[in-house]
Amino acid sequence: MTQTPANPTTAPDEPDDAANIANDVVARVLARAGTARAEGETQHSAHDGDQLDLVERAALRRVVGLSTELEDVTEVEYRQLRLEKVVLVGLYSGSGEHTATEAEISLRELAALAETAGSQVLDGLLQRRQKPDPGTYLGSGKAAELAGIVAATGADTVVVDSELAPSQRRALEDIVKVKVVDRTALILDIFAQHAKSREGKAQVELAQLEYLLPRLRGWGESMSRQAGGQVGGAGAGMGSRGPGETKIELDRRRIRDRMAKLRREIAAMAPSRETKRSSRKRHAIPSVAIAGYTNAGKSSLLNALTGAGVLVENALFATLDPTVRRAQTPDGRVYTLADTVGFVRALPHQLVEAFRSTLEEVGDADLLLHVVDASHPDPESQIAAVRHVLADIPGIEDVPEVVVLNKVDLADPEVVDRVRRKERRNVVVSAHTGQGIAELLELVTDALPRPDVTIDLVVPYTRGDLVNRVHEQGEIDHEEHIGAGTLLRGRVDETLASELAAVAVRA
Repeated sequence: MTQTPANPTTAPDEPDDAANIANDVVARVLARAGTARAEGETQHSAHDGDQLDLVERAALRRVVGLSTELEDVTEVEYRQLRLEKVVLVGLYSGSGEHTATEAEISLRELAALAETAGSQVLDGLLQRRQKPDPGTYLGSGKAAELAGIVAATGADTVVVDSELAPSQRRALEDIVKVKVVDRTALILDIFAQHAKSREGKAQVELAQLEYLLPRLRGWGESMSRQAGGQVGGAGAGMGSRGPGETKIELDRRRIRDRMAKLRREIAAMAPSRETKRSSRKRHAIPSVAIAGYTNAGKSSLLNALTGAGVLVENALFATLDPTVRRAQTPDGRVYTLADTVGFVRALPHQLVEAFRSTLEEVGDADLLLHVVDASHPDPESQIAAVRHVLADIPGIEDVPEVVVLNKVDLADPEVVDRVRRKERRNVVVSAHTGQGIAELLELVTDALPRPDVTIDLVVPYTRGDLVNRVHEQGEIDHEEHIGAGTLLRGRVDETLASELAAVAVRA
């Protein structure tokens, strides 16, 4: 991949030392560019299965010269994304090595996001600035420098590591002469590519439309064309006069109508998921939710614990549709494991709102496994970002949390020790090698709620289904087959105890 070094020319408002730090950061980010999508980078374990979904995902990879643009029926620009050759742009405030390190981590993540969306990272620009310029985000000097980098590299897109105001994006596009995409639009594009279920696609489309609505931009004179009213100032005859509606207003109305329809569709899908959750609760099946930063290894952990064979890919947001799998504790109790969508710093609020119904799975869990990439240079910031999103989920404060430090086989031992000292309940694992999985299973077994109603009764042989449920959901101290039926002594939940009492027979 061709990499063009960052332009060393500095803007008048940026000191030489800040420019040198910025150039060094960009150079290190570019040196790692391409790793998120490199062939062979994803390592699979024996628990990951055939990974047939990965073949399908690879078949959807973007090709230079082609795009996955959505064609709008109107002439209004529909912020279509065709991410092929990009230049990254970031800002950081203050000075010092720590701030520069944070800027590098953020820009590296932006590069991984861009590559996950199917683009090639050509160059980058990082500026030290106390706050973004309200006009062009970068300021006129840096914006002109960015235009030079774009022209020199042949990039067709600029990706900004922030959410831009509509006016900032338009002003920056006018200067650099190529499409400008902010971090929010980039994440939305990745979600649009990866969503598979009907509900997931509806949630992503709703988030995209919410983002698009204030950012509609007309093409020239089409902005002033009226649907009704007089055209061009000349009388157009009867039936054509009136207040009219501009093309962009028409688009806004259509988008609002579509958003309302999507909200109704998502709401209509909620009862199905709630029915499944209610069924698990009714049968007293404990649930464990897996949550964490994107690419922390949640799906790999799910496969290691259950052998589910769900998609594992070294890419951000590989999992969007929640996966619920059945599992057993070492002592034989059945529980469910739910793999949820990954989080990221500054996750677009549109996505948080759209996926709120899906995230409710976490709030209803009996245990939360918060998976953390222990090999990341700053795992604490990832933990904070995840907890920031989880804090808005109803009932999450009542769910016990265990921090699972994954990828320990690749991690710096000092970083692992540092996080373990800060997190009260933690376990160290490697989903790839299997290290710590047995300890994690033991922890899950101890943390799940245990049945508390003692039983000592005989179940008739005609009700083998209830005996099976006692095996799955309860704890059996003694089981004996006698003439009248199956003698059971042990503990079950209150609901199952009532059902057993209703059919019990005398020995």
